[in-house]
Formats: sequence, structure tokens, C-alpha cells
Amino acid sequence: MGDSSIEETHVLARNPVVAVRGVRGWLRQFAVDELHLPDNDSYRSYADLERDYVVWNGFAAPEFSLQPKTWCFPIAGCVAYRGYFSEEAAEKKAGQLREDGYDVIVGGIPAYSTLGKFDDPVLSTMMHWDDTVLIATMFHELAHQVLYIKDDSEFNESFASAVEEFGIERWLQRRGEHAEFDAYLEQRQLAKRLIGIITAARDDLEELYGSSMAKHEMRLGKQQRLERLRTELAETLRESGQEAPGWLSAELNNARLASVGLYQDRLPEFRALYEECQRDFECFYGRAEALAN
Repeated sequence: MGDSSIEETHVLARNPVVAVRGVRGWLRQFAVDELHLPDNDSYRSYADLERDYVVWNGFAAPEFSLQPKTWCFPIAGCVAYRGYFSEEAAEKKAGQLREDGYDVIVGGIPAYSTLGKFDDPVLSTMMHWDDTVLIATMFHELAHQVLYIKDDSEFNESFASAVEEFGIERWLQRRGEHAEFDAYLEQRQLAKRLIGIITAARDDLEELYGSSMAKHEMRLGKQQRLERLRTELAETLRESGQEAPGWLSAELNNARLASVGLYQDRLPEFRALYEECQRDFECFYGRAEALAN
């Protein structure tokens, strides 16, 4: 291509040495200059964890509710998931929650934010992604350092997902990576279609759970609606010819639907704020903080 920085982009997710060098330079500076994300030492170093995931998160919701169970911690406040540094510990807790009647999912997490308390490195667990996903994830995690509201996982994750979306769109456009940008837009359109299908199912389930129906009938209705949701998602994916996003890889239950909502439910609101700010990030961050308050 003639531009060495562009050439480096396409090996970023597969070469840790290049990843760290790139993050230190043009990529990390782009996050500061263009997205007004924190100018600190986060993602300017590399750490090999010698395992597939950095943590394993568990999500839980009651059998007849889409309201996620929360756990409270001194710094992060109350969050709608619980993380473990071993899969065994996460699955042990999941088993206990299932015995208590909760719907539960456990998933490996390749990256997380310490909210600026420490200098988060690029992790070996992030190297399995393609370049677009890796860069988008960095924008997402840095966004948590810009704005984080205690006790509101939905706000925090939807806000970070919005910054991720706006950031990767600007990154690909600035780089002139037209094929990657077209592929990204295609994936985003598919995600919107899938979220629409999931939202319709959640609305139906909330109506079901709020009814006076007997529990055995409600349980059957829940099973039938989840089966229908599974079929609709599979048909949409087949028609699109695209692979299923990672967040659809686990079983469908109340915990799965609740976890998807954390990252997606307030995205339309943040997209509207971004447009009202004429796509200016400083304005967007200020309006988002005012919304939080």
C-alpha cells in the first residue's frame, strides 16, 4: 500500500510486537486525538496470560424475569455479572445459582477495564480477533474510563458500545479502508436485525412473566417462545450468509437475553445524542454525563 502504518493494521491482531508498537503510536494517538479518549498508559504494553480468557463472567436472572441479578463491589458498585479468574470457579457458582432456580450463562471474557485504576495492557487473549474487533474493543474499554456510573451496568455498557461503534466507524473512514468499512456496516446491520428479533421476544416474555398464568403454563410458554426465537435467529443468519456474533454462541435463556440488553438497550439513545452533537465526541461525552446525572 505504500503506507507502513496501514500495512501494520492488517497484522495488528496477529503479531503482539506490532500490536504494542502500533498501540503506542498511531492507533493509541488516534484514540486520544480523534475520539478524545484518555491519554494514559492503558494499551501501551502487552501481557501474555497463557490462557484463552482473562476472566469468566457469569450472568443470572430469575426463571420468570429478565431483570439480571446484581453483585456489589467497593469500586465498581453493583454490576449485573460476576467475574472469576478460573472457569472452574465460575461454573461452580453457576451450578449453585441454577440450584436456586436462576437461569445462568457463563462466558469467557478476553478483555476488561480497570476503569483507569491501573494501566490496562493489550492482552494475549485479545489476539484471536481480527483487527477491527480488536481496535473496537480497545475503544470500548477506554470509554469506561471516560464515563462510568456506579450501579448501572446497562448505562455503562451501552455507552461504551456506542463509543466503540462511533470510534471504529471513524477509524475505518479515516484510514480509507473501504472494504473493511463495508464489511463492518454489513455486520452492524445484521446485528440490528438480530437485536430487533431479540427485543420482540423479550417483550413477549415480559408480558408472559407479568401475567397471572400458572407456573407450569408459564414455563411451557417460555420454552416455546425461546424455541421460536432460536429458529428466527437461525433463519436470519442463514439468509444473511454471515456467521453468528459471539454473543449468540451460548444457550438462550433469561440470563442471555438480559446480558444482551445491557450492551444494546440504550444504544439508540446514545446514537441520537451523538447526532445531536454533530458527531463531536467532547459534546457527546458531556451530554452523556448530563444524562447520567
